[in-house]
Amino acid sequence: MTFTTLLLQAAPPTTAWSMLTGATIPTKIVLAVLGAGSLFSWWLIFAKSRQFRDLREQGDAFLYCMERAERLQDAYKAILSLPDSPYGRVFRQGVNFFSELSPGVLREGERPTQGLSLTQLEALRLVLEKEEAEERDELAQGLGWLAVIGSVSPLMGLMGTVIGIMNAFLGITSSGSSNIMAVAPGVAEALLTTVAGLAVAIPAVIAYNHFVGKVNLVSGELEGFSSEFIGTLAREGLV
Repeated sequence: MTFTTLLLQAAPPTTAWSMLTGATIPTKIVLAVLGAGSLFSWWLIFAKSRQFRDLREQGDAFLYCMERAERLQDAYKAILSLPDSPYGRVFRQGVNFFSELSPGVLREGERPTQGLSLTQLEALRLVLEKEEAEERDELAQGLGWLAVIGSVSPLMGLMGTVIGIMNAFLGITSSGSSNIMAVAPGVAEALLTTVAGLAVAIPAVIAYNHFVGKVNLVSGELEGFSSEFIGTLAREGLV
């Protein structure tokens, strides 16, 4: 008499917990993998939520300082006192590169002898775009794992379901019984992994799409700020 036959002859499970505790080893392995993926995805969700919440506060503080500054020099001094943020790093990168092209431009009362050439202005734009790309990549860290968990978890659950149904049919063949009481426990156990896979995947997919939207929003803000930064240089006669 096989192990599957003995399992079918035992008392049928009546709850999800009894199905879990009485599940076969392949089903438990699939559920363990899904459980680990769920814990990791929720840790990423909370970590990224906190990161974007702090980023929003940093962005508000940055914009407040920029709105109060009347000149580039005033904005630069105000930004130096703020906590490090993507907005501040893009601004400092642009100002530092501009200072290399026009030494002494940030000193009080000193003006550049001549504006930037088209080549220098394009170089400044490329520097800003490079910093924007680096900040965007930094913000997107971890989102790839949410995408992987969201796409792989249903497949893992489906694999567990297929294995469970195969075992149920093998048990039916071994016992020679095809009534519903013989089939139902094995099918119910098989479907347990599908439910678990969907339960892991749905929050991961929702969080991934939500955070991608946040990254795109911040990226758009940084691009807009870079254009405004160059416009400010032109307005002050620095290019």
